[in-house]
Amino acid sequence: MEVIHYPDEPRPVHWRSPVLALGNFDGLHRGHLKIIERIQRGAAERGGTSLVLTFDPHPPRILRPDKAPALLMTKAQKLDALARAGVQGAAVVRFTREMSQWEPEHFVRAVLVEWLRVAEVWVGADFLFGRDRSGNFTLLRSLGAQYGFRAEKIDPIRYKDFVVSSTRIRRLVGEGRVDEAGALLGHHYAIDGIVVEGAKRGRELGFPTANLSTANELIPPHGVYATATTIDGCVYPSVTNIGQRPTIGEQLATTIETHIMEQTMDLYARPLRLAFVQRLRDERKFPDLEALQEQISADVRRAMRLFDRLSV
Repeated sequence: MEVIHYPDEPRPVHWRSPVLALGNFDGLHRGHLKIIERIQRGAAERGGTSLVLTFDPHPPRILRPDKAPALLMTKAQKLDALARAGVQGAAVVRFTREMSQWEPEHFVRAVLVEWLRVAEVWVGADFLFGRDRSGNFTLLRSLGAQYGFRAEKIDPIRYKDFVVSSTRIRRLVGEGRVDEAGALLGHHYAIDGIVVEGAKRGRELGFPTANLSTANELIPPHGVYATATTIDGCVYPSVTNIGQRPTIGEQLATTIETHIMEQTMDLYARPLRLAFVQRLRDERKFPDLEALQEQISADVRRAMRLFDRLSV
């Protein structure tokens, strides 16, 4: 997938008749994937290029930084997920306070028409753009007729009883309901990071752990989780503790420690992806290390039973 940035880079000349999905696409959930499917179909019908336009930083970071949500994905994760979804190109717009003051027509003319020369644009039902979010789909369609591109929208996607949205998924992850978040996403919620050296307490207890340093903003709350750990393209069942290790001693900093079951690997300084499958229990303080060791054994057995039923 080719990636270009506005305003620094021109549109590649071989991007013909772009069919564009426009939005933030945080999490790349089931609703986003419906739009992706639609632009891919439209691009195939036109003999054009399927593109996604997204913003960096996330607009609330500029407009109301004190209320900006923690994001489900890093920029790198989002671009990787779009590429794996089969999108041919990504256009990343550098969002600034100056841009936030653009009238909707200015944005359409400068970005969609003059920069990308779009043939077709798809948005979600609630997409708003331009100064004070004054542009809506009706205006986008009208501007499309004026500038010579087609504008369409996709209705909200429901999963069981819920409308799928990044906001709802963030709330579920923030509450530790990672299995429900995964159902709305269409994939497990995951964070990426690098393994850093820890205190080796897990090894002393018979359960060596990889300590993860991550740039992801949204970390599930303290507790123990069944997880799937991806290393060099291989997926391993694992158990992860997020917290402050109260049994071992007071620790102010939160750690993310993952025990990869039935594996012995040197992972220091290696990248990995940690996908959250199900919350197993709260983090709590045990009377002694022996009791902690027994509980970890129980956690591992429970996770193994879970993974016997599921495909990670």
